[in-house]
Amino acid sequence: MSAAIGILGFFLALALVLGVRARRGRPATLEEWSVGGRGFGTAFVFLLMAGEIYTTFTFLGGSGWAYGKGAPAFYILCYCPLAYVMSYFLLPPVWRYAKEHALVSQADFFASKYGSPALGIVVSVVSVAAIVPYLVLQLRGLGIIVSETSYGAVSAEAAVWVGSAALVTYVVVSGVRGSAWTAVIKDLMILVVAVALGAYLPLRYYGGIQPMFEAVDRARPGFLTLPSTGMSPSWFISTVVLSALGFYMWPHTFGSTYTARDEGVFRKNAVLLPLYQVVLLFVFFVGFAAILQVPGLTGADADLSLLRVAKQALPPWVVGTVGAAGLLTALVPGSMLLMTVCTLLAKNVYAKVRPGTGEATIAMLAKALVPLVALLTVYITFRGGATLVALLLMGYNIVTQLFPALVLSLPRRPLATRGGALAGILAGEATVTYLTLSHHTMATLFPSWPAVVTDLNVGIVALVTNVVVLGVVSAVGRRSEGRAELAHARLA
Repeated sequence: MSAAIGILGFFLALALVLGVRARRGRPATLEEWSVGGRGFGTAFVFLLMAGEIYTTFTFLGGSGWAYGKGAPAFYILCYCPLAYVMSYFLLPPVWRYAKEHALVSQADFFASKYGSPALGIVVSVVSVAAIVPYLVLQLRGLGIIVSETSYGAVSAEAAVWVGSAALVTYVVVSGVRGSAWTAVIKDLMILVVAVALGAYLPLRYYGGIQPMFEAVDRARPGFLTLPSTGMSPSWFISTVVLSALGFYMWPHTFGSTYTARDEGVFRKNAVLLPLYQVVLLFVFFVGFAAILQVPGLTGADADLSLLRVAKQALPPWVVGTVGAAGLLTALVPGSMLLMTVCTLLAKNVYAKVRPGTGEATIAMLAKALVPLVALLTVYITFRGGATLVALLLMGYNIVTQLFPALVLSLPRRPLATRGGALAGILAGEATVTYLTLSHHTMATLFPSWPAVVTDLNVGIVALVTNVVVLGVVSAVGRRSEGRAELAHARLA
């Protein structure tokens, strides 16, 4: 037990030291703090994006869903490769425009492309609303990991407080460079730990991966296939599509594209990043291995499956190493999320409400907001009870509503009007909010309809509403613009 605590403490201190030292010799500007002076090459952008994408959700949520849900968990393997293919074409024009106009946040892009500060504020609010459950996910995961791998010597609450303090320290001091340097260690550790656990545990308990699946299938018939209702193929496909479209709509992931040195970085990463899905497959193997070895975990406790089976099978020093890897999967994305929220609030909300605010003031405000946002997130973390996957899906439902307006903005003259983009986003978010707060699904709204409709992810319903409203308002707006131009020509 003491060995596990020592290893956890060592890697926390190492992450903090690396994060703080990353700032050395760099100017204290907002651009340097938030996007690294746009000077990152392929390796750092790869590590930064992987650091944001593969989080405590990957470590605990993936294994937890394999343990608790079975086949539906495989949606997680499907949407990332689709998003990477899309990034090959999507991210270079975003990067070119951001570099040309010196943008530092996702909201900057929308406001500049559509010539609408109001749209930038709305996108900022949407982004913050999506990031909060995602940041809660990281802190909840961090608490679970440290509490379990310290054998209860450190409580989940204490771990959240200590981890949050470390996050605040190196985010304020170093910004995105601190996250990038910490991601180097995190990615190496998660690779080793996930592959080692995923290969060893099935072999130890079942004699191999195939015997493991055969044993699970005998004990839980039908668990390894999609059900005919509920999380059926309709749910699976709609969730994969929703998640793929929303993948780069997360404001911290979107903003990390600005850190690249050139647009070729994204094409290389589109080829390299799918390799991480192999790592995730091994995480799933751990979840499946735990089903018969640590039975009885239900609801949110399913997220404990990886750690419980590791503690049962491995000595304390190895458990401590597993915990350290999990700790870093919370710190790296958590730091990016914190920084993104504070940049949005300072630059895209406060500075728009108070025109004329200088960049130095904005940078100071963004850093000052870091501990305040961290405290709010800690409070929500202690009051929450959703599983890690549920928190992630909630965030995806929110951010994906930005996708139609983004895609239609890429031509030199956006295909949607500013009014259409704004109306579409608001309609989509209103639909998500109503369905989430009322706990409605397609099945409760239309109980007599076939399963192919009732099992659809409600985020897709919101996205369709978004596109319809965007199209109608844009069409009306274009017609009005045409009439105004015609009237002006006649007067001339």
